[in-house]
Amino acid sequence: MSDPIYRRVIVKVSGEALTGPEGFGIHQPMVDRIAADLVAASALGAELGVVIGGGNIFRGVEVSERGVSRPVGDNMGMLATVMNGLVLEAAIERHGKSARTLSALAMPAVCETYTRARALKHLGAGRIIVLAAGTGNPFFTTDTTAVLRAAELGAAAVFKATNVDGVYSADPKKDPKAKRFDRLTHQEAIERDLKVMDSTSFALARENRIPIIVFSIREPGAIEAVLRGKGRATTVAG
Repeated sequence: MSDPIYRRVIVKVSGEALTGPEGFGIHQPMVDRIAADLVAASALGAELGVVIGGGNIFRGVEVSERGVSRPVGDNMGMLATVMNGLVLEAAIERHGKSARTLSALAMPAVCETYTRARALKHLGAGRIIVLAAGTGNPFFTTDTTAVLRAAELGAAAVFKATNVDGVYSADPKKDPKAKRFDRLTHQEAIERDLKVMDSTSFALARENRIPIIVFSIREPGAIEAVLRGKGRATTVAG
């Protein structure tokens, strides 16, 4: 078995990745499969942080469009990510790996509060950390959170887990002529307005020289494969 090409990474998992055929809520078999992939990747010797989204339960942006203020909607969305984080933590533990959920919003009766020192301590102890509640602030996406945490924690890369096998010029499910990219720069991703992540995420990654690897979470073992430099993915770097 080859060594991981990155020793510390942040994996961004969307809330939608936790859904099953119904496309909403939490599908336990899918959660268990993602947890198993994370544990297998960790077994290679890499330190893993996971930023989890909340779109399978609640989307603050959509609610704000219906009359709720954006800050309130975003706060509600952050709470949804905590629920997803706790579910994923429990699944990782069931697969034999110690994990901790760290929330950017303080809720000590539920889970630990995120601090950089606490996150580094858990990583050093060999635990997978699940980073919930985004940045703790409205108006920032969980994609931006993933890059921010990578910069804070000295991660070598961000793994962006999606429903497609890389970055395309358009949605390949809607446009059969969409072009797939093997490699892009952060600036090219911003200029092309590619929707795989928001421009704030790409800009922050560019400023901190953090590569973003985009791949499909729907493929079993995909996280481990990308960690070994294999599998089908798009690299956004430089």
